[in-house]
Amino acid sequence: MQKSTSSSSLGPGGLDLSQAFFKSISHTAPPSPTKRQTKISVIGVGNVGMAIAQTILTQDLVDELALVDAKSDKLRGEMLDLQHAAAFLPRTKIIASVDYSVTSGSDLCIVTAGARQNPGESRLNLLQRNVALFKSIVPSLVKYSPETTLLVVSNPVDILTYVAWKLSGFPANRVIGSGTNLDSSRFRFLIADHLDVNAQDVQAYIVGEHGDSSVALWSGISVGGVPVLSFLERQQIALEKETLEKIHQAVVHSAYEVISLKGYTSWAIGYSVANLARTILRDQRRIHPVSVLAKGFYGIDGGDVFLSLPAQLGRSGVLGVTNVHLTDEEIEHLRNSAKTILEVQNQLGI
Repeated sequence: MQKSTSSSSLGPGGLDLSQAFFKSISHTAPPSPTKRQTKISVIGVGNVGMAIAQTILTQDLVDELALVDAKSDKLRGEMLDLQHAAAFLPRTKIIASVDYSVTSGSDLCIVTAGARQNPGESRLNLLQRNVALFKSIVPSLVKYSPETTLLVVSNPVDILTYVAWKLSGFPANRVIGSGTNLDSSRFRFLIADHLDVNAQDVQAYIVGEHGDSSVALWSGISVGGVPVLSFLERQQIALEKETLEKIHQAVVHSAYEVISLKGYTSWAIGYSVANLARTILRDQRRIHPVSVLAKGFYGIDGGDVFLSLPAQLGRSGVLGVTNVHLTDEEIEHLRNSAKTILEVQNQLGI
């Protein structure tokens, strides 16, 4: 399954044509042993996994991209389809295998694999099947890339990020969930659309669970550096709480709408995860709302729980959690979100 590294051996008897095609200049030195290439592995080549892989390639984020999936035919097909686009993409080595050894030496391992819900199946039973799947995935990634950072995208992402952390034995800063990074992008889009501005000029976060109990941080929203709610208050412009809640609910249900229309989500999560990969691998130290170990923040206790908080990311993973001021109401909602996750998590027995 893995792409042959001797693809230049097309001459008679397997002659390496690269040696015949090029002539070395004199007084050369061997390649520097300190020159390091960057590698990402994507686990799961479904719609989400391939959207992430495609976005990573077009954004020139890595030197090597490894794909892993249990379905060998689909896996090889996806690998070949990407390789055939080589003339239109930045030079990247693309390899694929059902064997996790192909992920060896990865700087970042992105896990998108997950079981699909069967008709009538409970959420807990689905979660338990995903936990069983992670028990085969995570130890294999750790074996071949003991210094990697794990980025979990599979849903329910907060609980599965906790599972990945427990199974990996990694420090908490090297296990991250994609969390509400995409939810926050949707939030920024809706606010920008409401105010007719560019979404990049809107700073707004959704935190907590990536799901129904997520929390919109209305108190921290700013547009072009101007705090929105305090500005409206100074201008004596009334903003109904129902309007705010309607926007939040639009964020929560936006993924369901996309799924109902096209059957799945892919492009937005692809861009979201590639955005996280760029920040991590290039040590950009940007702040993203991602799923991190949240115990001890904002009075969250009762057990180890992963949920989304605005966190600074870099080459070593989570560098720290931003000390964002929350209102009492927002803190209460965040703690309730943590309790919602813990109630399900505690039933797993991990």
